[in-house]
Amino acid sequence: MKGCTPESNSPHTPTMSSCRLVCSLRLSAELNTLFQWVKTQTNCGRCSPFCRTHATAPEQNPDAGSEDKPRLRAIDLARKIQQEKQKKSEEAEVQISSQQKRVIELKQFSQKLQKVHPNVLAKHLTRAVLYQDKDVVITNKPYGVPLRGDAGLTSVASVLPVVARMMEGTKVRTDAQLLPSLALEKEATGALLLARSEGVVEHLLDLCRNNRLQRKFWVITVGVPVPAEGMIDIPLIEREVAGAKPHFKMALSPLYRMNEDGDGVTKVRGNRQAIPAITRYSVLESANGCSLVELQPLTGVKHQLRVHMAFGLSCPILGDHKYSHWSKLAPQKLPERVLGNLGLEQSKIRHLPLHLHSKLLAIPRKDESEIKVSCPPPKFFKQTMSRLHLMFPNEKKD
Repeated sequence: MKGCTPESNSPHTPTMSSCRLVCSLRLSAELNTLFQWVKTQTNCGRCSPFCRTHATAPEQNPDAGSEDKPRLRAIDLARKIQQEKQKKSEEAEVQISSQQKRVIELKQFSQKLQKVHPNVLAKHLTRAVLYQDKDVVITNKPYGVPLRGDAGLTSVASVLPVVARMMEGTKVRTDAQLLPSLALEKEATGALLLARSEGVVEHLLDLCRNNRLQRKFWVITVGVPVPAEGMIDIPLIEREVAGAKPHFKMALSPLYRMNEDGDGVTKVRGNRQAIPAITRYSVLESANGCSLVELQPLTGVKHQLRVHMAFGLSCPILGDHKYSHWSKLAPQKLPERVLGNLGLEQSKIRHLPLHLHSKLLAIPRKDESEIKVSCPPPKFFKQTMSRLHLMFPNEKKD
């Protein structure tokens, strides 16, 4: 810069400090000019390399609008999400037909009980006790739970030690025990007899063999048995059913057959492997092609009631998908009238549960008195009765 060199010693020549001041002023002026240019570019909306963020989003004041828009609390957000979910659920229910809803109910009911937790089953059996004394306990068995071990499923027998402790009111191990005494199928519901010792089990089995212990079942059948009451005395035998899926079923092994003229019966030689089976039956109510039937087994053969009703009287139990067909494994085939009343389609009938309920137990005591316990049918049984317009005996009007 001219006149600003350190060699100048004239009193009128600027000093070094004054020279630096001039340079600073000139630099400040240049910077101000540059900042003014950047500001102009930003206000015009042009994209500047110095203010890319500023150009895309206007500057916001954090304090502005705080009074107009209060902050959303966590609880308010949770309620809003819950309301939206409930609204979507209601809209989905409107779109589901009554038949689809019925199928979903039956499917959920069946799946819920297939793999029940042991503690849940133990609590249910404890709360459902209908009678107890020093020798026996009678409880209400739920649908879909096997009496003894079954692959992948919790059985009644496996949780009986827990039930015994619950009934004693203690969580520690005790000498109390409960033992299954009479068989009850996995798909059956109702009164289940348990014994408190091995000796009591043997006593109860002896009563059964001598027909002194009375058991009565309620079933809903497809069809109306003719005559309305009687006794089925046809031995049973287990046979293999050939086909795409070979399997075993209990079958009739009659001792008599119709003669050639069709006006009488002829006795035939019985199979040595056949087991005597006797069932007493009585129709309590019938409507819309179905019936409420009371069954009293006088013997205890595997699947006796189901086979006698399906093949002996041609009136299979509702929901019996095993014995509704002999030569194949397939869902039960129902008449259109019955399907309409049940609110189901034939393609979804596999979800229909077996309507076999242990209604009554009568056990003689040593003092000639009697223990008589009646068990109410489960909810699905009552719903089916209502849909088929069947009435329970105590509901009939005189």
